[in-house]
Amino acid sequence: MLEAVSANLQASPRSEPAQLDASMPPTLRLITCGSVDDGKSTLIGRLLFEQSLIFDDQLAALERDSKRHGTTGDEIDFALLVDGLEAEREQGITIDVAYRYVSTPRRSFIIADTPGHEQYTRNMATAASSANLAILLVDARKGLLTQTCRHATIVSLIGIKHVVLAVNKIDLTGFDEAGFNAIVAKFKSFAEPLGFKSITPIPISARHGDNVSENSANTPWYQGQPLLAFLEAVDVEEDQSGKPFRFPVQWVNRPHLDFRGFAGTIASGTVSEGDEVVVAGSGKSSRVARIVTADGDRASAGAGEAVTITLTDELDIARGDVLSDPKNRPEVSDQFAAHLIWMSEEKLLPGRSYLLKSGAKTAPVTIRELKHRLDVNTLGEMAARTLSLNEVGFCKLSATAPIAFDPYESNHSTGSFILIDRTTNATAAAGLIAFGLRRATNIHAQDLNVRKADRARLNSHKPGVLWFTGLSGSGKSTIANLVESRLYAHGVRTILLDGDNIRHGLNKDLGFTEIDRIENIRRVGEVARLMTQAGLIVLCSFISPFAAERELVRELLDEDEFIEIFVDTPIQDCIARDPKGLYKKALAGEIKNFTGIDQPYETPKNPELIVGRDGQSAREAAALIVAALVQRGFIDRDDWSI
Repeated sequence: MLEAVSANLQASPRSEPAQLDASMPPTLRLITCGSVDDGKSTLIGRLLFEQSLIFDDQLAALERDSKRHGTTGDEIDFALLVDGLEAEREQGITIDVAYRYVSTPRRSFIIADTPGHEQYTRNMATAASSANLAILLVDARKGLLTQTCRHATIVSLIGIKHVVLAVNKIDLTGFDEAGFNAIVAKFKSFAEPLGFKSITPIPISARHGDNVSENSANTPWYQGQPLLAFLEAVDVEEDQSGKPFRFPVQWVNRPHLDFRGFAGTIASGTVSEGDEVVVAGSGKSSRVARIVTADGDRASAGAGEAVTITLTDELDIARGDVLSDPKNRPEVSDQFAAHLIWMSEEKLLPGRSYLLKSGAKTAPVTIRELKHRLDVNTLGEMAARTLSLNEVGFCKLSATAPIAFDPYESNHSTGSFILIDRTTNATAAAGLIAFGLRRATNIHAQDLNVRKADRARLNSHKPGVLWFTGLSGSGKSTIANLVESRLYAHGVRTILLDGDNIRHGLNKDLGFTEIDRIENIRRVGEVARLMTQAGLIVLCSFISPFAAERELVRELLDEDEFIEIFVDTPIQDCIARDPKGLYKKALAGEIKNFTGIDQPYETPKNPELIVGRDGQSAREAAALIVAALVQRGFIDRDDWSI
């Protein structure tokens, strides 16, 4: 069989590139998706073969690799043309996204072969974000699987409106028409709420080429086009130029004192010299003076073009701002609702701070509420408190600064974002904005006559937060009490917020799950911030096991107001002390989610102070902390001996 393929290829005029028709439709970007082993890579390999796009050296390598890694017996394994990673060949699965360029006399294609394995769903979602058609493969023997439904759901959320339902391996069912029709009917019923503009079912055998480039005699009951003919003719383009003008600023171009332009790619709409534009965030307006490109000035430019725009007025515009049509502006809000496709091994934790990146704009954001998780098998809305890897949910988010956006449905560029884990800097989720959550327009920050600096002068000391963190039984509260007693004795105005005391009032509704612990610290952080506004030194004694939440509190405060104090008592000593008998119960399984036993404690990496090591007493630790306050300028009295 390999020799026959080789002879066929050598007879093909591969050296001559296809002559492209000048009137051909635009390049089609598409993905192949579906569950594991549904034949995605094989289908792309077959297309490459039938379009004579496999060169002699590739063929020779493919022959060798088919004998070593192939899964098709004596026949050539076309999947190996796309699955290039050694791990992919050894396991017979696609891991990374592979892009292939295919050109016929009628059209050019950029095809992304995406992984079917659930573990690599994030790779599939990333590839789908730049595609405008999806070939969803289904094994004719197995029908719709969970991963099939998951990929269809993600394809819909990301905005792909055209789907080819390729029922593959139809040869293994004896080209059964009834089985094909049953799969098509089931998928159309499932996909009805997803809102696809078109679903085109095609029975194929990627391995043998049935209905791939030409109609197969084995399926006389199928009256539609073969896959390639359909792809060459399908119209999937949307007119971005007809949408409102959106220009996310990627870079402020200032090569010399006489030029200040704003560089970026026009996301939608058109712009011309003399047009009025508005900065979405500030509402300031101006007119376009010049549209500069690498090829010289232009009178106008449209969606997808990279340009530099200069304005007639000097406006405060920075990277991340959005220039827009003054008569049709994007929404600007710090609160909005969005679908999240979770891409991290670490679960979503409502209340935790992430970094949101939308275009060139980056801002801290908190997931205020997870409204529901989407069941990818039924598209039902399920109650949930978190999202795990590859799950899809609908959330309310709150950013620290207003963000200009459009609903994703109307503008993919300004309506999408990613969430970044602030600890690992890894991508945690892909987000698609549904709508803004408008805040009451009569709520504004009140300008106060007496400010924090005024209260600090009255108190004769600098306000700040001393954040004591460590395991239960480490001595946090004991040390914090000693520090506050000494400060109080010298007239320093303080307040001590202790974890146990707070849970008797403000946070009595919270438990000890990860989500509840995050909310516990978020609330305490806000209280501590208000206390610093009063000019106080706030001592906070909390286990606070997660680094992200400790960092969140730090960011609520002014620079140099937060001192993280790690009470580094070994867990063996904490268990030996066990003043409340909690370790004993936790080790016996009577207490769940106990830090240090069945819930992790994230050790501070760069705390301002570390105490409690090498048998250091509580009194010695307190003396060290008071000395640090003097050194850092919080207090300036002379006699601070403990």
